[in-house]
Amino acid sequence: MNPRTRRANMKARPWRALAAVALAWACVAAHAQPAPEDVPRTALKVCQDPNNLPYSNLRGEGFENRIAELFARDLGLPVVYYSFPNRLAFIRNTLRYKLPDQDYPCDLVMDVPAGFDQVSATKPYFTSSYALVFPKGKGLDGVHTSDDLLALPPEQLRTLRIGLYDRSPGSLWLVRHGLVDRGVPYSIMQPDPEQYPGQIIERDLAQGKIDAAIVWGPIAGFFARRVRSPELQVALMRSEPGLPLEYAIAMGVRYGEPKWKQQIEGLLVKHREEILAILREYGVPLVAEQAASASR
Repeated sequence: MNPRTRRANMKARPWRALAAVALAWACVAAHAQPAPEDVPRTALKVCQDPNNLPYSNLRGEGFENRIAELFARDLGLPVVYYSFPNRLAFIRNTLRYKLPDQDYPCDLVMDVPAGFDQVSATKPYFTSSYALVFPKGKGLDGVHTSDDLLALPPEQLRTLRIGLYDRSPGSLWLVRHGLVDRGVPYSIMQPDPEQYPGQIIERDLAQGKIDAAIVWGPIAGFFARRVRSPELQVALMRSEPGLPLEYAIAMGVRYGEPKWKQQIEGLLVKHREEILAILREYGVPLVAEQAASASR
């Protein structure tokens, strides 16, 4: 080593030593502070959509609200909601949202697709399917599945106006079966905070602007019951090769919180029958139960 290099290393040593000490203290401080999930919880903090029945709303009228209250009673905690429209970037603006020197505003998302990679998803707690909704007495009473709809005479199919949300599995189903011209697309990314997915049924289908709608099962079942006139019928759609229409639903927590996830999964197991009863009360079509009924 030449003298110049030796002198440079000698000058650098004190700074390296200070940096090593600072790093050591940082490690000690990090170990001294409890992990976020080890801090005692003072509330069950739930991420919710403020206007999205049958899931949730600001008045606590959705099935997510009911299940959250069930969990909170078991945990001996109050429920606190953090609301944000469940459209674009919902997880980023709720479960992952955190300002400096503040805690996360919510710790639990009540409804995500099983395996959803933006969260640490629990085991599924129900499975539903996309569904057709249509008024009784208008020529579709014999339709009980999507296969029945496809079996209708071509001249009848050509007259249908089928409402559906754009870029949904329903739109892909229309493309696959050559029914694109029968589709009436609706945008799910509405800036209007008063808009909610069930409007396609409660407003346009009920008023006869469309003949049928393809929507996610929980929305189909809930709003088909809520509309009194005309009487509406719900027909579940069946998954096809390369086109899933049935989805298992889980809950979601942040990554790095395995104890909290395990606790939520324990609540799902413990209260399984109560949760299923709540879902049935809201008209959610449960695929396993539909299959059991069809096999009898």
